[in-house]
Amino acid sequence: MATEETRERALPAGGVFEREHFPASNHGRRFRWFRVIFHHDAPAERNFDLLLIVAIIASVVVVMLDSVPSIRARWHGPLYVAEWVFTALFLAEYLVRLWVVRSPLRYATSWFGIVDLLAILPAFLSLLFPASVSLAVVRVLRLLRIFRILKLVEYSSEAGILIHALLRSRRKILVFITTLLTITVVFGALMYVIEGSAHGFSSIPAGMYWAVVTMATVGYGDIVPGTAVGRFVASALIIIGYSIIAVPTGIYTAELARGMLASRRKAVRCQECGLPEHESDAWHCRQCGHALPDDGNDHGA
Repeated sequence: MATEETRERALPAGGVFEREHFPASNHGRRFRWFRVIFHHDAPAERNFDLLLIVAIIASVVVVMLDSVPSIRARWHGPLYVAEWVFTALFLAEYLVRLWVVRSPLRYATSWFGIVDLLAILPAFLSLLFPASVSLAVVRVLRLLRIFRILKLVEYSSEAGILIHALLRSRRKILVFITTLLTITVVFGALMYVIEGSAHGFSSIPAGMYWAVVTMATVGYGDIVPGTAVGRFVASALIIIGYSIIAVPTGIYTAELARGMLASRRKAVRCQECGLPEHESDAWHCRQCGHALPDDGNDHGA
């Protein structure tokens, strides 16, 4: 039973972009297509993956070229046809993926399932909104499959550390963003009162736009204060921007360091002093120097 389960397994568990999928059948044409699409070991399976990557890159290049006015004026017809050819191929591939897996809904709601769907939708949306065809560049996200094809799935677990650190710091970052919005509203309204329409501050939202640009130290220069008081307020806002611009970086870095430290620790209790955690490659207690148990299951009392 365990052998059959291993045979059916398509994807390793644990990666941030990974989810296990199982074949709808253990024999016949559906199983053969499942092997070709979801596995990456046999020559036919790897050739399918490589052809898919080439098609993804080519389709993105087509969309990019069609956005260049000089190329579009001369080659729009062939590029338009090529875009629909790629869309038809990706649609057929997506339907086959749903056909060969045991749970189509599970695949459709997975990371790669959603990306596959988003790679198809822009072409059909362009029938109603022509400009939306440029959104087809989202297909480049499908190149993340190269991590599986080149046996680099462990890199997705590294990405998981980054994402989990971001999730753990979300409340602190939310407080930071709320503070920024408050400062933006206050200074936007203040500059609207001080400068007025004569200097480009025609409304509070216009003042808020100026405050965001100034606080981010971008300084486009499309709206500038013209009075002495306005310039003083602008100087104060620039100093505030420099003071707080590194705050979210510090919050995220602290959570990232905490997550990396936790991943390096093992739960082995020192039998001498009772210290519960040590480095993953430690042989002796970092507090008392006593030899640690050989196995990682001895936690002591």
